[in-house]
Amino acid sequence: MLAGVAADAIVTRAVAPARGHTGDHPVMQRYSALSLARNALSRHRNWERAWAAREPKNAYDIVIIGGGGHGLATAYYLAKEHRITNVAVIEKGWLGGGNTGRNTTIVRSAYLNAPSIALYELSRSLFETLSGELNFNVMFSARGVVTLCLSEHELRLMRRHSHAAAAEGVTAYMIGRGDIARKIPLLDLSRTARHPVLGALFQPDGGTARHDAVAWGYARAADALGVDIIENCAVTRIRRDGGRVSGVATARGEIAAKTVAVVAAAGASQLLETVAVTLPIENVRLQAMVSEPLKPMLDVVVLAGATQAYASQSDRGELVIGGAASRSGRASLATLEHTIAALVALMPAVSRVKLMRHWEGTVDLTPDRSPLIGRTPVEGLYLNCGWGSGGFKAIPGSGFIFADTLANGRAHELAAPFGLDRFDTGAVIDERTAAAVAH
Repeated sequence: MLAGVAADAIVTRAVAPARGHTGDHPVMQRYSALSLARNALSRHRNWERAWAAREPKNAYDIVIIGGGGHGLATAYYLAKEHRITNVAVIEKGWLGGGNTGRNTTIVRSAYLNAPSIALYELSRSLFETLSGELNFNVMFSARGVVTLCLSEHELRLMRRHSHAAAAEGVTAYMIGRGDIARKIPLLDLSRTARHPVLGALFQPDGGTARHDAVAWGYARAADALGVDIIENCAVTRIRRDGGRVSGVATARGEIAAKTVAVVAAAGASQLLETVAVTLPIENVRLQAMVSEPLKPMLDVVVLAGATQAYASQSDRGELVIGGAASRSGRASLATLEHTIAALVALMPAVSRVKLMRHWEGTVDLTPDRSPLIGRTPVEGLYLNCGWGSGGFKAIPGSGFIFADTLANGRAHELAAPFGLDRFDTGAVIDERTAAAVAH
């Protein structure tokens, strides 16, 4: 039961001198109460840069396209676990400026299929110790995740999820209306409620983390281990020599590489088309919003798939709200209104709360709503994309298994089921019911 294996039993190697380390990466400054006090004396003017702004070299052993959480985590574990640091992470904008910085930060692992549960549970367990490992507070909060069942159909589905989780050693179980009322006092459980709540799936060790901090923590640690992080450098095409990848063309010149990893979310399809590889991916827009700061009122994460709305409360008191997808290619006030109406129907007390801001992002969906991880038909070219709305929660686990895949030239055992060839063999991993919103 891979999902039940503790993270510290999987990630055990200490940081050691790495292959390809050029010596121009300084030792990472440790953050601590002492360093905070010392820098307070200089009014915090002498902190070192978290990571350096580097110019691309002519060649690397591995080029990772995409400086979001998945790409940065992959680079970090390549350096830490496999001692490979002649690596470049190339980002067209700023680090974490894509979906990593635009999501609603939920972490959970109660999926339906065993391969999914194993992958997401590895990731969830890595989140528990990530702040200490990276020496960067990612603010992981295991507050619990409640997935509401608003129909008999959903009740049966979530029971299946609870049984699947139990079979894989993951703690997630059904709770009744009494427990739901105690965990979420704001919820309308009256007989006249717009949405009758029949039960819920509860994962007590799920929760939230700070999205920006996850990206920054991995970037800082990877840079300190010798990885080159190159921002504001768009990759325009992937280069190939016959049946093998040879590098990438960027806005700042060509870069040679024996291995290229595409971790570019919604941009992956266009990049793979430059080497005649077609991906089964559909891009849709997701919108989210936050309210004004409020006193503590919501202790858990609440998901209601049938209404296409979900919410949690941040450490600053804001309600973080997500919901329906849009295929129009742009933000939609109608979509925002639909999400808000659904949340107000569930928790009428929030009806007069003011919204502060909203944002959107493009998510990449596969037909079975599971990611694509592994090799492509082009030798040396790998991909890690198709995460849909579940990408943030998978960052540590995805980075760990993808780094192993790149380092060894074959799929890690947890990555193997998620290969591109599953759509040819029919071995799909259908996780449409595990999504927090209906896509």
